[in-house]
Amino acid sequence: MTSSDPDVPSKPANAPANPWVQGASTEEQLAAFEAWFESCPFAVVAFSGGVDSSLVAYLAHRFLGERALAAMSIAPSLKRDDLSEGEQFCQQYGIAMSKEETEELLNPNYVSNPTNRCYYCKHTLYTRLDSIAAERAPAWILNGTNTDDFGDHRPGLDAASQFEVRSPLAELGLDKAAVRALAAALELPCHDKPASPCLSSRIPYGQSVTREKLGQIEAGEMFLKEKGFPVSRVRHYGEKALIEVPSTDVMRLLPLQAEVRARFIELGFAHIEIDLEGFVSGKLNRVL
Repeated sequence: MTSSDPDVPSKPANAPANPWVQGASTEEQLAAFEAWFESCPFAVVAFSGGVDSSLVAYLAHRFLGERALAAMSIAPSLKRDDLSEGEQFCQQYGIAMSKEETEELLNPNYVSNPTNRCYYCKHTLYTRLDSIAAERAPAWILNGTNTDDFGDHRPGLDAASQFEVRSPLAELGLDKAAVRALAAALELPCHDKPASPCLSSRIPYGQSVTREKLGQIEAGEMFLKEKGFPVSRVRHYGEKALIEVPSTDVMRLLPLQAEVRARFIELGFAHIEIDLEGFVSGKLNRVL
């Protein structure tokens, strides 16, 4: 493991190596991945259930068979829907899966919710996966990082660098659109799954992350899903919940304000506000 400043995410030196794969045919991309996996003795995939890590888990299983394991972090910040869908995905394709209990909420650096909170989360995860890899040595830890991730605020990339985590999607030059296109070509059910970052990402930096807040956020978003809004964010501002849905859905949500308010009061919020701008991924990063 190498040392690095956790406040400044670094770009892994191994990405991207083969940007030509971005525009290649499905057959050419699969051939490139097959060649990539030839030197991998055993893959421990950091699996979240999202399209990126699902594609990596699928490819690892396709090319390594029993020498691949999808390891999913089970934490209060994980949506139960993502756990269920991740389990179903692995069952569908016969991918070996392990559920790893992680304890981010025991780390005061994580709980205090600094701007590099994700570093501490990923450090906890990769510490666990490193021990799994050691049991199966030689083994590589893999993640679902793609080339678009290098242009965003991703402190977790620094933790990946420290643990020498490999990123096959980024190393072969795939951005998010190419990842979804390949997943669709392979008919993976998650190819069009909306991004689903951890629940802690709904809490503004500097405000503590607690199990109670995460539960309120998840319950609120589940309620909105049941009301016909599968994509939503409940931003937690203490007593106030700021609700985001896609801009095209805002006008559908406004007539439901009374019902939404009643449910959110039950969840412990005193006030609700609907963000008229609509859902914007990473909105809380604007303060940076």
